[in-house]
Amino acid sequence: MEVPRLRVKLELLLLAYTTANSNRGSRLHLRPTPRQRRILNSLSEARDRTRVLMDPSQICFCCTTTGTLVLVFDIGYLSVTPPLFQSLEPLPASGPDFGGLGEEAEFVEVEPEAKQEILENKDVVVQHVHFDGLGRTKDDIIMCEIGDVFKAKNLIEVMRKSHEAREKLLRLGIFRQVDVLIDTCQGDDALPNGLDVTFEVMELRRLTGSYNTMVGNNEGSMVLGLKLPNLLGRAEKVTFQFSYGTKETSYGLSFFKPQPGNFERNFSVNLYKVTGQFPWSSLRETDRGVSAEYCFPVWRSSHTVKWEGVWRELGCLSRTASFAVRKESGHSLKSSLSHAMVLDSRNSSILPRRGALLKVNQELAGYTGGDVSFIKEDFELQLNKQLIFDSVFSASLWGGMLVPIGDKPSSIADRFYLGGPTSVRGFSMHSVGPQSEGDYLGGEAYWAGGLHLYTPLPFRPGQGGFGELFRTHFFLNAGNLCNLNYGEGPKAHIRKLAECIRWSYGAGIVLRLGNIARLELNYCIPMGVQGGDR
Repeated sequence: MEVPRLRVKLELLLLAYTTANSNRGSRLHLRPTPRQRRILNSLSEARDRTRVLMDPSQICFCCTTTGTLVLVFDIGYLSVTPPLFQSLEPLPASGPDFGGLGEEAEFVEVEPEAKQEILENKDVVVQHVHFDGLGRTKDDIIMCEIGDVFKAKNLIEVMRKSHEAREKLLRLGIFRQVDVLIDTCQGDDALPNGLDVTFEVMELRRLTGSYNTMVGNNEGSMVLGLKLPNLLGRAEKVTFQFSYGTKETSYGLSFFKPQPGNFERNFSVNLYKVTGQFPWSSLRETDRGVSAEYCFPVWRSSHTVKWEGVWRELGCLSRTASFAVRKESGHSLKSSLSHAMVLDSRNSSILPRRGALLKVNQELAGYTGGDVSFIKEDFELQLNKQLIFDSVFSASLWGGMLVPIGDKPSSIADRFYLGGPTSVRGFSMHSVGPQSEGDYLGGEAYWAGGLHLYTPLPFRPGQGGFGELFRTHFFLNAGNLCNLNYGEGPKAHIRKLAECIRWSYGAGIVLRLGNIARLELNYCIPMGVQGGDR
């Protein structure tokens, strides 16, 4: 009996089990491993408990995977190319180990120039999508995420769209695990080219907790959290979080609700209390507030519209606080509307090699009430370009302006601050600009920029391993911070911002800690230091 040649090429992250039927009635089975057999048997036993979400209307193929699969039929002998990433025992390539194919398979050698038939070009129809393991999750939120699976026209599209649906399901934050199984359609209504797609899911518990530490902006903190995921069955989330840090302590309660079918569009409400210490200003601030925000995408950018009402209490951090800080002490009520836009094409947020970042923030306070009134706008721009010898050049620019509304001056809690490793290196944290008796008061306008060159370590020790986490860093930073007289006009403002520029240069070593944070050890030479700067 002449048997079609089956060549299976798998690029999988999980296990796979494949069976093929030829049009000539011959049947070939690739022998599953014991682990594969358990997975398939458990699915067969659970079919009566699965939930069929949609029914819009024999290659025989079963696969549990999150990767890409290509099947090629060719006349000749049987050969198997093992998966690129394999989490199970590899199938043997030749010899008597293929005895599991049974006696009905005969191998006939034919001419190597035989005609190939590419299965990925064959039309298929996804007849059913099953979900196994759903509990409190509603059907409508699931249908919005997996609807594209039914639009697949061939096997490759089914694999790709199933993988995309799996990623969307995990992004909802309501499942601990999602596995995908693609099988031939069974039953009286089964089409010859019909497929069933089954998602095996494991929902998160009704109450989860977390404990972690956070490091950033020259501050470390311990964070404890409690979460109620999928509260109402449509990916809603209630979170309580307590954070204790070296400079800030906070706790808050938040409710998060995404739009079904579009996770980027979401609404959240937050209640919080934050107590922070600002030693550069001898200031302590306690905020008690509520906020509501709506996030949505536009083209490649993400936008956030937010309303915030906060009761602020300012006090002195020490008895030696200056009179200017003491004068700012007391209570105030701020009600503000704000908008933030982020356009990010970088390949990484820690040490990007290419891409750009643009952030723009606007805030209007006083229009919806409160005793604080101002208009505030700031931006951040970053460009990254990969050069020769695995080097990366990066350029950054920040700027902002605050304009008080009415006769009341701006508050020390709303102004900009400059200095430190996140802006102008070589200067102490937020210790540039207007000050009184050693306490820094911030400014109503600022700009800062930086040029950076990241290169591999000299002679590249540990190349291809631990040494790749380190980069040599050369930098040049500059910036200025001041208060403006808004009756003088734009030219006077630019002239004032260009006076007394602080700048610094130096070199150092950067250690990348995954996609979480980075550590810098730099030697800085500050220049343009003015009286009172640190």
